[in-house]
Amino acid sequence: MVFPHVFGNNCTMPGSSPAKLPLRIVVDCVTSSPVIRPIAIVLLAATVLAVAGCATPGPLHVYSMTVAQPALIHDEGGEAPTDVPSFLAPGDMLTGLAYDPFTDHFFLRLDPGNRIRVVDRPARSVKREFVVADLPTAGGGDIAVRPRNGHLFLLHPTEAKIIELTRLGKWVRSISLDGASAPGRGLAYDAARDRLLVLTQTAPAYIAFHDLDGRALGSVSLERDVDPSIAFDAEAREFYAPLTGTQGEMGVFDESGRLRRVLAGPADFVTIGPRSFLRLF
Repeated sequence: MVFPHVFGNNCTMPGSSPAKLPLRIVVDCVTSSPVIRPIAIVLLAATVLAVAGCATPGPLHVYSMTVAQPALIHDEGGEAPTDVPSFLAPGDMLTGLAYDPFTDHFFLRLDPGNRIRVVDRPARSVKREFVVADLPTAGGGDIAVRPRNGHLFLLHPTEAKIIELTRLGKWVRSISLDGASAPGRGLAYDAARDRLLVLTQTAPAYIAFHDLDGRALGSVSLERDVDPSIAFDAEAREFYAPLTGTQGEMGVFDESGRLRRVLAGPADFVTIGPRSFLRLF
């Protein structure tokens, strides 16, 4: 029997129905059919999207937390800003904050530095919490996330190193920072150039650029000193950081370190990211 009107000219087998065709021939039929092939491609794309996930960027949101009001993660931007509970209990102390737009999750690094709490923004709930067994508890530090694979980067509390973890907290490696002699004060990730941005201990504020193996790539000095938390908008090429000596105001600096504008805040910790229309769980 011949089925070229639906399956294409390659799909011919006398006396057979499509249901009885061998798998190899069925695949050949589908890929050669002018009718079924477009449908198959759409179904395949939908399957890949469902399995692999996708993050379609929406408006940029600026998220911040304050020591005075630790119960909330404040949303400072976008079309529909909505504060989210942080689920910090009495006695919990925040040392770093990061946002992953692919999952729409916040990562809160808690004192003594080896505890990570993951907050699901749209569900307004704790997704998970874990302790990094091999991370020193001599103090905390900032945290950053690499959205493309969900890996977390944590400043080492006492050495010029960064600890890389999986999204679920599994140890990946320790990264030594070339040219650094002290632990960093703040940490961000540049998604466009796939590099780490480290706020150093010097004043005025100085940000060093490193690749993911720790090699030094350059640096920039900010024209205002900032507190130990930074974020980076890879599309607009701008740094965000709380300004030292203010009532929680947030400075936005261009790539050359010039202060472009000031956001009212208040903010002691800051992270940013486009809220995704689709997300990877």
